[in-house]
Amino acid sequence: MAVNNPYQAYQQNKATTSSPGELTLMLYNGCLKFMKQAEIAIETGDVQARNVNLTKAQNIIRELMVTLKTNTELGKNMMSLYDFILNRLVEANIENSTAKIKEAEEFVISFRDTWKQAIQLDRQKRHGAQG
Repeated sequence: MAVNNPYQAYQQNKATTSSPGELTLMLYNGCLKFMKQAEIAIETGDVQARNVNLTKAQNIIRELMVTLKTNTELGKNMMSLYDFILNRLVEANIENSTAKIKEAEEFVISFRDTWKQAIQLDRQKRHGAQG
């Protein structure tokens, strides 16, 4: 399948060549992007855009839940937090609430930032201080 849009081609290539850690980081960033777009949609009264973007954010959280290993205490705790985030996103959609999105957003930002640090530490460990 040929891709005519250079940005889309770049994104496809990035997704197929990224490490699992980088893919997880991309999911967190995508989730945050969709939550921001949903907040804007609520503020402008665009019900359809709110629903589309919150559904995309919910799907990302569901994907993170499906791929999470829950055989450790950390995994079980993460699953509970993902469940909380998912519930807030569903409630935000039903209640047209930016406050609920912001609650979920705080957790996703924290996870994203922690994940980003873990990737950086791993690179430094594997490639030396300049990695």
